[in-house]
Amino acid sequence: MDFLDVLWSIIIIYFLIAILFALFRVITDIFRDHGLSGGAKALWIVFLILFPLIGLIVYLITRHAGMTERNLAAQKQSEEEFASYVRSVAPAEGGSATEIANAKALLDAGTITQDEFDALKAKALAS
Repeated sequence: MDFLDVLWSIIIIYFLIAILFALFRVITDIFRDHGLSGGAKALWIVFLILFPLIGLIVYLITRHAGMTERNLAAQKQSEEEFASYVRSVAPAEGGSATEIANAKALLDAGTITQDEFDALKAKALAS
C-alpha cells in the first residue's frame, strides 16, 4: 500500500465513525422525544436503517430545533440531579461537602486557582 491508499483509508474510516456517531445521537434523540408516538419512532428507525445518510439529513433538517431543546433539558436535569446529590451528601449545617462543591465550581469557572482551591478544601475539611 502506498501513502495515498493509507490516506484514503483514514478518510473513509473517519467518515464512517462520524456517520455512526450521528446515527447514535439521532436514535438517542428519537427515543428521548416524548412527543413522538411509538409508530412514528419505529418509522424513523426503519428509515434510518434503510437509508442512513438520507435519514440523517432529513431528521437533522426537520427536527433540529427539538433535538437541541431535548439535549438542553437533559443537561439541565443532570445538573439538577447533581446539585440535589451534593445537597443530600452535605451536612445540615452547611458543612464541608457544600464548601468543597462551591470551591470546585469556582475552580471550574476559572475564578480561583488550583492553589486557592486546595487551601479552601483543606480549610473545609479541617472544620
